[in-house]
Amino acid sequence: MELNYLLSLKDIDTSRERVLVMRHVPKEPGFRKILPWLAAEKPEIFNAYQQSQRPRVEKQLTQATHVVSCIGHRAREALFIGLYRVTGFQPITWQQFREIPGNIELHRLEMKYWVQDSLLWFELELTSEYQEWKGKLIFGWPGSDRAWTRWADKNKFSVKAILEESKLDKGMPSWDNLVLTWGEISNLPKSWVDVLSEWRGIYFILDATDGKGDVGSAYGDENLYGRWKNYAASGDGGNKLLLGRAPDMFQFSILQRVSPDMESREVIDLENSWKERLHTREFGLNLN
Repeated sequence: MELNYLLSLKDIDTSRERVLVMRHVPKEPGFRKILPWLAAEKPEIFNAYQQSQRPRVEKQLTQATHVVSCIGHRAREALFIGLYRVTGFQPITWQQFREIPGNIELHRLEMKYWVQDSLLWFELELTSEYQEWKGKLIFGWPGSDRAWTRWADKNKFSVKAILEESKLDKGMPSWDNLVLTWGEISNLPKSWVDVLSEWRGIYFILDATDGKGDVGSAYGDENLYGRWKNYAASGDGGNKLLLGRAPDMFQFSILQRVSPDMESREVIDLENSWKERLHTREFGLNLN
């Protein structure tokens, strides 16, 4: 079975329609990790990521009627995200580009932009075709992985698998192996949010710019997630020594997980113990 055959079942004849297949593999490791989460739970931001392109792909998109959007899976394999209809495009300035809400969020997530005086912004409308296979349909990628766009009519995309479970959420690591960036915290899969909202514990924030750290505790509403969500929103989370620092350099981890019914006073005592052992009052970012 091939991709072109699947498209024909939805009345899309690739001999007449211009279908561009895009396999997204961001160069930035951190953003590459987040992209499947965006595709799964924030499709408007994922779409903003693909609505502008460098000149070579711009030219291809101006000729396309549809886009099959995918994320790189393994070498020479693509994971299906959705079938989009190209409904139009318009030139915009660099300033207009930066003011688009989705692009503001992408910049916050450390995606690196290229700067052009003007560029084209494409209207990509997600269709309902094969959305039940989002994150589940895997097909082969013809030729080199370096070329991340292909015309459907000129290539063969053999279906490798249709999975029962989506690959977009790879599952949360154990608490003692969990390390998250500031950008990742506000874009976590719902399953991760649910778990972190149940956990109380002692957490650590490392500022990678100078290696200084902050120890904190979480025991209130939404527990660890609720506390980290405050940092995601404000950058400093109310900590005076984090003011003026670049939150995109923060890394969040859990030092100790505690019982969900542990009294707040006991949690605070544990927090103070960790501050003493890690010397974050003398050499780190804790004031008290």
